[in-house]
Amino acid sequence: MKQPVKISTYSIFISSLSLIVLAALFFFNLEDDHIISAYIFLSIVIIMGLMTLFYMPLSITATDKHLTVNRPLWAKRLALDEISSIALCQPTMGAMRICASGGWFGYWGWFSERDLGKYFAYYGKASDCFLVTMKNGKQYMIGCQNPSAIVDFVQSRIN
Repeated sequence: MKQPVKISTYSIFISSLSLIVLAALFFFNLEDDHIISAYIFLSIVIIMGLMTLFYMPLSITATDKHLTVNRPLWAKRLALDEISSIALCQPTMGAMRICASGGWFGYWGWFSERDLGKYFAYYGKASDCFLVTMKNGKQYMIGCQNPSAIVDFVQSRIN
């Protein structure tokens, strides 16, 4: 079973606006006396782009053995026999970013919430999320279209 990750309108807006601003700063600083600033902005765009390729979720796949977060460069696989629980769960507005993207091509990275504690997120919209708790205590907030289908599928395999 495979479900795509839908990126929120806010995330699309923030990502587009950021790219436009950084590109404008790069081009306006291409003058001889600002060339170092231009390359600093270019470096920031490259680093942000690479981070996106490493972490941005594209789709979620559930099989009899794994729950997989498909990303542009590689997939994050969670073995079903290592999952202790899975449930529909939306992140709260009070989620604190530890080292994370709060909208840059989705939501990914380390977040912390008072009720849930620390978790790693891979989602596009907060309304499409579910929380996966591993037997070793790690938690993942994952999101995709039709999250209840993924949750039901995984629950039937881990119980």
